[in-house]
Amino acid sequence: MSFTLKEATISEMQNEMETGNLSAKKLTMKYLENIAKYNETINAVLEVNPEALHIAEALDVEREQKGPCGPLHGIPILIKDNIDTGDKTHTTAGSLALENNYAKEDAFIVSKLRKAGAVILGKTNLTEWANFMTDGMPNGYSSLGGQVMNPYGLGNFDVGGSSAGSGAGVAANLAAGAIGTETSGSILSPASSNSLVGIKPTVGLLSRTGIIPISNSQDTAGPMTRTVEDAATLLGALSGADSKDPATSLIKKGHTQNYTSALSMDGLNKAKLGISRDYLEGLDDEELTIINTALADLQKSGAELIDPISLPTNLNDVNVLLHEFKSGVNAYLKDLSNNFPVHSLEEVIQLNEFYGEEALNYGQTVLEQSDEKSGKLVEAEYINSRLSDIQMSQEQGIDLAMDENNLDALIFANNYGAGIAAKAGYPSITVPAGYTTKGKPVGITFTGKAFTEEKLIALAYAYEQATKQRKAPKI
Repeated sequence: MSFTLKEATISEMQNEMETGNLSAKKLTMKYLENIAKYNETINAVLEVNPEALHIAEALDVEREQKGPCGPLHGIPILIKDNIDTGDKTHTTAGSLALENNYAKEDAFIVSKLRKAGAVILGKTNLTEWANFMTDGMPNGYSSLGGQVMNPYGLGNFDVGGSSAGSGAGVAANLAAGAIGTETSGSILSPASSNSLVGIKPTVGLLSRTGIIPISNSQDTAGPMTRTVEDAATLLGALSGADSKDPATSLIKKGHTQNYTSALSMDGLNKAKLGISRDYLEGLDDEELTIINTALADLQKSGAELIDPISLPTNLNDVNVLLHEFKSGVNAYLKDLSNNFPVHSLEEVIQLNEFYGEEALNYGQTVLEQSDEKSGKLVEAEYINSRLSDIQMSQEQGIDLAMDENNLDALIFANNYGAGIAAKAGYPSITVPAGYTTKGKPVGITFTGKAFTEEKLIALAYAYEQATKQRKAPKI
């Protein structure tokens, strides 16, 4: 059977390259052809890496001379445009204020991808400032890149945010996979909205060095792919301790970086899963039917459901984010070159005002609210909010629910449980669960305690293989 790019997995691509039927250069060219064909409609990719083909050719030579250097050797990957790439592409967060920003060096996770052999194909559009700019801005919109469209229903379905371009791009087969970032739902939302697998890891499993921040307490990057196996492959390449990111010191010595070893068809057998019906509010009847079918499928695969369980739902305090954003973004901007026009959040706000409607189509209320904070993280308001978040999301939230019911994981629809997991810093993985009659994707999400990615991957893989719900969009 001849190789078909559409929906091909990373392992299938590797097999084709090992047998000589495919090269990294040819694979990269195929994805560039797709970008040329579809991106004008979807608007997922902000910029193509001009060195992508040269990198691919060099990797082909390396494979021939030495063999593959890692699990991603020759595999084209897209990077969300709030992650530094020390090459000829920009890092902008979708903002006109950062339009001409070239990072001095790769983010730690980008350097890990390069070491694993990935071809950095380009940068993806996103909700501007990772959806921490203003109220009322549509998911997937940025003043620099415009509106990302959901390939399953152009203009009809929410594309999800803020890693919208990463989600839409992978769903439409513009790359083998993409890297997104999440503070609260920004991987899980576009992954479930675009019928993808998305992993929001434990805060600290992946370095945040070189990523434009929102919240030091909640930020993490993570993989977005078409299959659980691909997501596990990417997660292993991305994870690891970074001396510049203290959160990564939480990783236990000897932790696995081979998350594909967790893939098991029996991953759901005797698993105990809990679901809070409070977190299903907001689904329409058809979406709820899809989730209930997914729950039945989990049981058919051997899982025991504890339905319902109790989880706190009043976790809407944004004080931590408002305080930490100013602190984090000022620290990032101060290191930009001396002749760059902005070096602080205040200067970003001022430059946006200078640009006027071009930059402020939806305003900048959240930037302004954050700039009113001191940025020193010493206020009682900040400290009390942070301590409350930990207590409510961990001790009185996920930990309590899982311990009382002896659970392996919690189950949510789409990104509906993203907020409590984000405040806890705990991992989640979302998997395609089906489509409404109009074709709108619906996802099912597994959430666990810190550093339980292997368990979540096993659960998600078993569900994926039992149901095989994902279908490519018809563009």
